Amino acid sequence: MSTHTTPHAQHPIIPREKLDFGLDGDIPKYWFEGDPFKTRFWDALSVIFPPGEKFFMTCVRDFRDQITDPKMLDDIQGFNRQEAQHTLVHRQDNDRLRKQGVDVDKLTKYVDQLLNVAYRSRYSRGYTLSVTSALEHFTSIIAHSLFDKRDVMKHADHRVRAMYAWHAIEEVEHKGVAYDVMVDYAKVGYFKRVWGLVHATVMFPSVIFYVQRQLLIHDGFSAAERRKLLLKGLWWQFKPGGLLAPMAKHYWTYYKPGYHPWQETEQHGYPEWLAAFNRLNDPVKASEKMRQDLALSA
Repeated sequence: MSTHTTPHAQHPIIPREKLDFGLDGDIPKYWFEGDPFKTRFWDALSVIFPPGEKFFMTCVRDFRDQITDPKMLDDIQGFNRQEAQHTLVHRQDNDRLRKQGVDVDKLTKYVDQLLNVAYRSRYSRGYTLSVTSALEHFTSIIAHSLFDKRDVMKHADHRVRAMYAWHAIEEVEHKGVAYDVMVDYAKVGYFKRVWGLVHATVMFPSVIFYVQRQLLIHDGFSAAERRKLLLKGLWWQFKPGGLLAPMAKHYWTYYKPGYHPWQETEQHGYPEWLAAFNRLNDPVKASEKMRQDLALSA
């Protein structure tokens, strides 16, 4: 049984399968405001996710045989099913990049070699799980940026926007699974836990920007042009009120002794998306309805 007590109940982990986002449709090359940097930033994440999700599932599975608690086993099953669907959908999205001539296999192999070969051979099972838990922290707190009243993706293609909204919703639902396995079964202590986040804080953006750079090189941008795009893009991300600003305070909570992901259960946009999806059974329509509801309540 989990040794943690949290002040609120967690959201149920609900695998949603056979979803259609229309990713094989007429999505523009630069689908986010016609901006190469913004588009390729999110495209880089899509490239990273399939090997990343494989790493997450493997690192949790390392401790599966030690677990007998039925609730924890159910949570792991839901976690694995959700992550498997994320892999499937992002592979579909990456086919869009293949049609543009991008060597997606080369880029995903780079990430796969880093996480599933180098990390798995170099680090202990407890430490790779601490990195997994840290990366899961990143992928869950990004919902704070995607669902706030600024509607930061309002100028993005509605189909790709819906894919990231759905992905973020499910990251919120299973955000405590890797953490609980790490603390309760891998017996990772405070210092290894926070060092995993320090490690991930350096590694994760480094990999994103590497893949994004390769995409921009493929697009034909010169080194000077890429520098200009980078400077403008970093301001978009890091300026006060920028893309990453809503994530900041949630990022730092992970360093608190006694922290647990379910100490924070209120996620702006979650109930609106869930209600819309349950009624419409369509992730694209649910995304748009959520945005409308949040705009009305802002």
